[in-house]
Amino acid sequence: MNKKILATLAAVLLVTGLAGAHTFSLKANYFVPNGPSLSGFPDSLWQIEYQNMNFRKSGFQGMSFNFAYEYFMTNELSLEFSVDAFYSKTEYGDYWDYLGFEYDSEWWAVPADYDSYMDLNTFYTGHSLKVTITPVQLSLKFAPFGRRGRIIPYVGAGVGAYFWNVVMRGDMIDFNDEYVYESTTGYDLPVYPIYNVDARESENFAKVSFGYHVLGGIMIALGRNMTLDVGAKYNIAKGRMTEGFEGFDRFDLGGFQVSVGVNFWRMR
Repeated sequence: MNKKILATLAAVLLVTGLAGAHTFSLKANYFVPNGPSLSGFPDSLWQIEYQNMNFRKSGFQGMSFNFAYEYFMTNELSLEFSVDAFYSKTEYGDYWDYLGFEYDSEWWAVPADYDSYMDLNTFYTGHSLKVTITPVQLSLKFAPFGRRGRIIPYVGAGVGAYFWNVVMRGDMIDFNDEYVYESTTGYDLPVYPIYNVDARESENFAKVSFGYHVLGGIMIALGRNMTLDVGAKYNIAKGRMTEGFEGFDRFDLGGFQVSVGVNFWRMR
């Protein structure tokens, strides 16, 4: 997603929100996507990529920034509107068990464990995967002890629109199109064509999916009109892949994040 557009959105939220919000918040988040572990879809892109590629799970963990404003309905209940912006991670990986070779001016993949028996000049083959997720969320928050103390715990839940995109660039092995290669050493080997891929799930600004979340945290007073906010959130959302990755199961947009930042209060 275009960072300039997101910055503009954040600026608009800041100006419009400050006009009537009781608090405005700025936080740094560390987001850990579910990836394949909790996707629940065996043919999802997450699942297939981690089965075939040597991606590091930590490669898709990263920072985002939260902009939020909150309206107090009672001393215990409030409504918060927030944007978690700028999460975008790119990871490059090679195929675990396959190597590439050139034959008749085309590239092919062969199982790596056959390499020692072959008369081929093989090479590693792989691609990059870029994932961008920006949740825009509405949360109902509950502070069981009110908001007048120096330490204010809270919990909450809500719904959100998740703006997202997935981009893949590099080499892709087509495992649905198997051929047999007759090597000069006498082995008949299964091989698969390698294609150059430059695919994205949305050619436009981003796709939009809907989901929900739960959250909790604690605010600690730093002064009359400022609190330190330390919290955690779990996002639950799935995106339907219909364009550049048609045929895959839903893409898991959810994950766990921790955050730390400050709240600026209009009244205390």
